[in-house]
Amino acid sequence: MPELFTVGHSNHSIERFFDLLARHGISALADVRSAPFSRHTPQFNKDQLQSVCKSREITYVFLGRELGARREERGCYKDNQVNFDLVAAAPLFQMGLQVLVEGTQSFRVAVMCTEKDPITCHRMILVCRNLRDRDVNIRHILDDGSLESLGKSEARLRSAMGVPETDLFLDEQGLTARAYDLQAGRIAFVDKEDP
Repeated sequence: MPELFTVGHSNHSIERFFDLLARHGISALADVRSAPFSRHTPQFNKDQLQSVCKSREITYVFLGRELGARREERGCYKDNQVNFDLVAAAPLFQMGLQVLVEGTQSFRVAVMCTEKDPITCHRMILVCRNLRDRDVNIRHILDDGSLESLGKSEARLRSAMGVPETDLFLDEQGLTARAYDLQAGRIAFVDKEDP
């Protein structure tokens, strides 16, 4: 089964970040940030990151337009907040998922965003959630370099969202979906400017 990794650049030095990638044999980095720039961590601005990837023979692919959390499509907003269910149904998003899945056939791909912990980031709450039913084994590269399976991340997510371990009406899949929905409501981009 193909593998897909995720990683957050957090506030790592560029050297530490690339050490994490090397530790897991990552050969392609899929940047899913909508805006691939940062005042706080300029070492992860798109141009610089692309340059370092090239020097380390890692393929860099920008997928922020396809898989980013801030959407240009107004149809992906509900009450000025991005709605992850609407994003998941968007053709551009589905195309981005397909690029990731196809990429796993030739590369060891890491989906990269900003946040250190995957359960607080759209790379898991939006992207990985919509890859769960595809034939791909998803693992998160954590801040300390260890790997966490998507299943373990989902257990942490359920706990963090206060979702009970059992429910009379919902099985584990339903409880996990509830946790994803709760976190999506917390982290989804809100457009403060009324279009």
